[in-house]
Amino acid sequence: MNLRIAGILDESVVDGDGVRLTVFVQGCAHRCHGCQNPETQPMESGWIIDTGKILTEVAANPLLTGVTFSGGEPFLQPAPLAELAKQLHARGLDVWSYSGYTLEELQARAQADKATRALLAEVDVLVDGPYEESQRDLTLHFRGSRNQRVIDMKKTRKAGRIVLLYTD
Repeated sequence: MNLRIAGILDESVVDGDGVRLTVFVQGCAHRCHGCQNPETQPMESGWIIDTGKILTEVAANPLLTGVTFSGGEPFLQPAPLAELAKQLHARGLDVWSYSGYTLEELQARAQADKATRALLAEVDVLVDGPYEESQRDLTLHFRGSRNQRVIDMKKTRKAGRIVLLYTD
C-alpha cells in the first residue's frame, strides 16, 4: 500500500521505548502552535512510498524493537498504517503512534471509519492529544506537553478503561 511521508528516521530512542524506526507521515490539520515538525503539516508535500519499502528497511536492522508512526497526523492515513502495523506485529515488533487527536476522538471516528478502527486495533502505545505549548515540559517521557497521554493500548483494550504507560 502507498503512504505519503515526510521522512523516516532509521534509529530513534526518543520516539518510544527501545530502538525504533520512526515514520513521519505527511499531512496534519491540527496546526499546533510550536509544532516540532511543521514541515509535515502540508497535505500535499513529502513523497509517496510503498509500505513494503518500509518493511524492507525494518528487516535490515536487527536492533529495532519497534516502529513509531509520527507526523504529521498518522490517523489521516489509517488504512496503509493499519496494514503496515499488522505486518510489523507479524515480525515481532511493537507499534507506537502519536496523534493530535485524543483517544476518545479517535474512538468516535472509528465508529464510522473501519480504517481508523483497524489502526487503533493495531497500535500498542498511543501518545494522544495536541501539543500545547503552554503545557510544554521537557521532563516528560515521550511527549512534549502535560495534556498528552502515553496510553498502553493493549491494557486499555483489556481493562475497558484508559491505562497510562507513564504518569510523570
